[in-house]
Amino acid sequence: MSNSHAHDISKQVKIYILVFLALLVGTIVTVVMNSIHFTSMAVTITVALFIATVKAFLVAGFFMHLISERKAIYAILMAAGIFFTGMMYLTVWARDQVPAGTVYYGNASNPPAPAAAQSH
Repeated sequence: MSNSHAHDISKQVKIYILVFLALLVGTIVTVVMNSIHFTSMAVTITVALFIATVKAFLVAGFFMHLISERKAIYAILMAAGIFFTGMMYLTVWARDQVPAGTVYYGNASNPPAPAAAQSH
C-alpha cells in the first residue's frame, strides 16, 4: 500500500468525522429548538424543516457520496423531489374530500368507545 493511498483514506476519515460532528450539533440544535416555543406555527415548521434539510444534505452528500456523483444522479434526485412535492400537494389539496359514509372523530371531545368496550 502506498503512502498516497493512506493519505487519501485519512482525508476521507477526517471528512466523515467532521460530518458526524456537524450532524451531532444539528441534533443538539433540534432538541434545543424543541424547547423554544415560537409565536407562530409557521416559524416553528420553517425552522424544523431548515434543520432537517441541512442534516439530510450532509447525510446524502457525504455518507451516500452524492456530492461527488455525476449529473445523472442529481437529475434522478430532482425528479424524486418533484414527484414527492406533487404527491404532498395532492394530499393537502384533497384533505377535505372524504368518501361518503366516512365518519371523522378528530375534533370530537368524546370519541366513540371501541367495539370491544361496547359489548359489555
